Amino acid sequence: QVQLVESGGGLVQAGGSLRLSCAASGNIFRADAMAWYRQAPGKQRELVAKLTGGGNANYADSVKGRFTISRDNAKTVSLQMNSLKVEDTAVYSCYVDLRIARYWGQGIQVTVSS
Repeated sequence: QVQLVESGGGLVQAGGSLRLSCAASGNIFRADAMAWYRQAPGKQRELVAKLTGGGNANYADSVKGRFTISRDNAKTVSLQMNSLKVEDTAVYSCYVDLRIARYWGQGIQVTVSS
């Protein structure tokens, strides 16, 4: 069984920074893709950043140049968020794709105030 636990969320002023971390338990390897999604109130969940098993990073256009996804080890993925905007306010969730199964974390709130 795989579990994902996010940390690092909170309240920050516009222009500030936050670093989210996701710690996974279970059989996860570097070859497994991990990602961050977010869902704002009244909106659909959207992909923020994804790191493939080969180490390639993909970002939503809205966060390119401001957010950086990184894999600290096989079971930890982080999201460095700089120059935060009010529209970045959302619940951010960690995700892992094991190909035979996919798992989500519970999500963590990020609130950016003006």
